[in-house]
Amino acid sequence: MLSLNNIKRSSGATHKKKRVGRGNASGHGTYSTRGLKGQKARSGVSGLKRLGMRKQLLQTPKLRGFRSLQPKNQIVSVALINKNFHDGDVITPESLWQAGLIKNVSSPVKILGKEKLTIKVKFEKVAMSAGVKSQISA
Repeated sequence: MLSLNNIKRSSGATHKKKRVGRGNASGHGTYSTRGLKGQKARSGVSGLKRLGMRKQLLQTPKLRGFRSLQPKNQIVSVALINKNFHDGDVITPESLWQAGLIKNVSSPVKILGKEKLTIKVKFEKVAMSAGVKSQISA
């Protein structure tokens, strides 16, 4: 029966790593296949420089900038509030979610809009643009 403890690689799929620098009898002693002097013969030269990977690294596109950890505001327009709510309603993220105007309650909500607010409502736990704030105070 085949199970995880008896799976083996097929023969020839793996090779033993060549052990270099283990004495002259091995055939790879003294200079350990590095040739004589020069930068590539020294220790501490990065493998990337030697393998020609540097050019490949430079050519790959990198993801620039950063991603903010703070969630983006869910935007609701004044026109939608006029359409979905009545006078005296209290507008909270929960009520907006029940009306289907936002996707989730946990993300912050902001009320935006150049339209006129035609109904008298209360806002709780909701951010607003300066224009909407001035309409409520007036």
